Order: sequence, then C-alpha cells, then structure tokens
Amino acid sequence: MKRILVIDDAATVRLYHRGILESAGFTVIEAVNGLEALERVANMTFDLYLVDINMPKLDGYGFLRELRSKDIPQAPAIMVSTEAAANDQKLAYASGANLYLIKPVRPQRLLSHVLTLLGLTLPNPDHSL
Repeated sequence: MKRILVIDDAATVRLYHRGILESAGFTVIEAVNGLEALERVANMTFDLYLVDINMPKLDGYGFLRELRSKDIPQAPAIMVSTEAAANDQKLAYASGANLYLIKPVRPQRLLSHVLTLLGLTLPNPDHSL
C-alpha cells in the first residue's frame, strides 16, 4: 500500500485530503508543519508528499528544500496552496515540488494527479493500492 504524507497546519484540510486518499486505498500520515514532517521522514519512507505552503515553524518551501537535500530515496511532492500568484508556483518548483495545485482541489483532480505521479491507475474496487 502506498504511503502519503499530508502536511498542512489546518486540521480540516488534512481531514479532507485524508478522506480522498484513503478512499482510494492509500495510507495517509499527517504532519502539522514542515518540522513535524521532517521528523516523520526520519522514521519512515513515503511514496508521495502533499504539502501546504503557509505553515508555522517551517513552511512548505523550507520543508521541500530540506527534504530534497537529504540523501534518501526521493518521492514526488505536490504543493497545494491558496497562494495563486505565478511567483508562488515558481518558488514551489524551485523548492522541489513536482506539481503545484491551488486550493480547494476537487477530489477527482487531486486523485488523478496523485495516481499519475505514482505511475498508477485506479484499482478495481476489490483491490487496494
């Protein structure tokens, strides 16, 4: 089963993303900011990261820069934010994001991008990812 780390300081956003991803058969681990996310990364491996930009202690840009500097297997990262300026998207890619989406993301759109980045297709209802 593929493991996804959802990093967002808003509990409602984490719950929303968790519901979408778990309904597709993914295992979801949560972190409330970039520092907590780095702690999770130190203890387990992930297949994909879903990262907010604006968070206390360590924002999404800082998390991705730190993650990408580590000598560990690298997984794709989707940055999801309310920030819609072109510069925000540019900074996200420069920090190491593979994709930039603007909140709120419709469930099917999020799932489609996650599956594409993981090289998967929607499984049969009887099979988990």
